[in-house]
Amino acid sequence: MVKKGEKKGRFPLVGAHMSIAGGVWKAFARGVGEGCAAMQIFTKNASQWEAPPLSRTDVLRFREEGKRAGIFPVFAHDAYLINLASPSAALRARSRRAFLEEMRRAELLGLSGLVMHPGAHTGSGVDAGLRRVAESLNWVHERTQGFSAVICVENTAGQGTVLAGEFGHLEGIFSGVKEQERLGICFDTCHAFAAGYDLRGAEGYESALSKMEAAVGKGRIRIIHANDAKGELGSRLDRHEHLGRGHLGLGCFRRIMNDPRFRDVPKILETPKEEDGLDMDLVNLEVLRALEGASRVPARLLEKSAGKVREAMKGQA
Repeated sequence: MVKKGEKKGRFPLVGAHMSIAGGVWKAFARGVGEGCAAMQIFTKNASQWEAPPLSRTDVLRFREEGKRAGIFPVFAHDAYLINLASPSAALRARSRRAFLEEMRRAELLGLSGLVMHPGAHTGSGVDAGLRRVAESLNWVHERTQGFSAVICVENTAGQGTVLAGEFGHLEGIFSGVKEQERLGICFDTCHAFAAGYDLRGAEGYESALSKMEAAVGKGRIRIIHANDAKGELGSRLDRHEHLGRGHLGLGCFRRIMNDPRFRDVPKILETPKEEDGLDMDLVNLEVLRALEGASRVPARLLEKSAGKVREAMKGQA
């Protein structure tokens, strides 16, 4: 069992979204403390349009701390305000500029990619919204030639007019992007389940992945958001739950952890950070590690094992 502050080897490639409070480089110390092998961050306040530019000192210190921590890969997530699908020309232009800045920050820090939500069409229609997203990504690509950071389009729960609840929407975006080799997918398990893809059993799991591959091609998933779901199948509820505590259950995560297609793909938690004073990133990461190599363990034993992990962690608190 990995304890707080104890470093873990490169595999299994699991981690969590880490805070950058006090300086973007401080995310690494927090990641090491949780035993992360990979990590996701914001590069700025996710609820604001503007941010002070990253200084040379910020960038150098981030890269130095990254080497010292040995955490790789690291992805960024874009700001919540960005809506590249908006029918409002003014909002779409502002979103493009903000997303371009997010890409520049990710590239300066040497990150592997930038995760983005496609946005919402706000009543203007799915096809029009998808076309705007693709046009916006082309606009960004034209201004980021030579960048190594990959844009990772995230599937969503599909609530309201938010795009990418259906995997077919991802195909609509990809087909309109000229440099598709610069795109990847961020696969969020909670979102997929809430959107109606039943990942609980082996058949449903493979069916969902086949539909994803049919939409965007094989090998497109660059990062996985490993989140259980508070909502039921098809609920469209974008609410994450601790692993094994939600309606999705542990079977899906067991398959992901033992799927050779995802051996080199980071599995990142976006689950609640604390519960009853307990550091839940430590718990959920330990559950993920325990699932690796547990390909034949019955579901009831997986749930029992997860409970034992939580109890053991409480004893360390």
